[in-house]
Amino acid sequence: MQLYKNHTLELYNSLSGKKETFTPIHEGTIGMYVCGPTVYSNVHLGNVRTFMSFDMIFRYLQHLGYKVRYVRNITDAGHLTDDGNVENDRFVKQSRLEKLEPMEVVQKYTVDFHKVLDTFNFLPPTIEPTATGHILEQIELTQKLIDKGFAYESNGSVYFDVLEYNKRGMNYGELSNRNIEELFAQTRDLDGQNEKKNPQDFALWKNASPAHIMRWNSPWGEGFPGWHLECTAMSTKYLGETFDIHGGGMDLKFPHHECEVAQGKACNGHSPVNYWLHANMLTMNGQRMSKSTGNYILPMELINGDNTFFEKAFHPNVVRFCFMQAHYRSVLDISNEAMVASEKGLQRLMEALEVAKILTPSTTSSLDISAWKKSCYDAMNDDFNTPILIANLFEGIRFINLVNDKKETLTAEDIATLTETISTFIFEILGIKDEKATSNNSEKLEGVVKMLIGMRNEARANKNFALSDQIRDELLALNIQLKDGKDGTSFIL
Repeated sequence: MQLYKNHTLELYNSLSGKKETFTPIHEGTIGMYVCGPTVYSNVHLGNVRTFMSFDMIFRYLQHLGYKVRYVRNITDAGHLTDDGNVENDRFVKQSRLEKLEPMEVVQKYTVDFHKVLDTFNFLPPTIEPTATGHILEQIELTQKLIDKGFAYESNGSVYFDVLEYNKRGMNYGELSNRNIEELFAQTRDLDGQNEKKNPQDFALWKNASPAHIMRWNSPWGEGFPGWHLECTAMSTKYLGETFDIHGGGMDLKFPHHECEVAQGKACNGHSPVNYWLHANMLTMNGQRMSKSTGNYILPMELINGDNTFFEKAFHPNVVRFCFMQAHYRSVLDISNEAMVASEKGLQRLMEALEVAKILTPSTTSSLDISAWKKSCYDAMNDDFNTPILIANLFEGIRFINLVNDKKETLTAEDIATLTETISTFIFEILGIKDEKATSNNSEKLEGVVKMLIGMRNEARANKNFALSDQIRDELLALNIQLKDGKDGTSFIL
């Protein structure tokens, strides 16, 4: 269903600093790029919060009927930290620490990233490109910027010329609302200042020193791509020179996203993105999460209870529900009290859905369910305002309880609309995993497998070994392994 035709979506655009009516480039389709993880360590909870915000946005856009191409990259190519010291390259450092090859580090933490996101019931992106898989595109993009006079080579490295960019009437700093003078001391850098024309110039391609492990051939010698260049190359390849939405954490607005704007404009003469969305940070117990201060917890530690900050383990659904109670652009503070309250709130929602199944319909309705349903969509259409949505869902719970207590009435149609709307927003859009449905599906699957085992046993008894083997092999192809033993046949899903 093309629900978007009946809904006006307002998005807060970081580029303009205000809410704007969302109009996609092509009707009915959306291109969305979100900066993914740098896979040199376990994904931290703040990253999960950012990716969860865009998972919710992805879900809602799809719910409205848009065809969304959602691209979320994996940064798996090493880049230097601010001081330009190869010893501080994240992949090199972790590789030496764990005594692994850099790509072993990449594989280990990419698997961890996917495992964590699966635990929190994320939808996979449409495309998940890697930086190392797009080296050629990054080299071509660098050469294009050189040819247009926006970049220069220096000692085997290539830098973007920020002052030249501004001289041609463009504005480096427009996304983060900074002026060029302020940037001299604030630009994040991939190398020291001696190779550059200007201190705020940023690396497009970096010459690899003998100690740098990850390196590729280029027209300027062996090296590796600049961090900012990677996202421009991948987003352009899969979404085009201009696309609808670019998302990421607030911490990426400058310099990373600022550099992406500059690279896109310099290459193609126009802005690469129409709407920039930024998710805010996560704090714990009122303080910024930091390994150095000890105020830090990994996602799986919150779920399994292996930490000193929370009184017990919390189900992934509870964590997700807690995160959704803050607007994606607001700072979210988690604490034991907040998590316990979220657990109770989610339980109330689940219990109300069970009560709704036994409500007695009336011939008339004393509650305006259409207006209530509209308020749920109005909240999401107002820059994905999940806190207001959740408040409206609790109002829906109040309706269910009033009807159950015979204080209000609803027709069968309104009861169906009420329960379907609550279920849709909880499970489909907020992304809470429907454990009951999952359990029922698992029971059905087990029943089917047991039936097939019975058919296989009958085939074996009739010496129809071809059919017996076919059943076993086809189940194995579905990752269902049969094990024959003295007590009969068991299976592993």
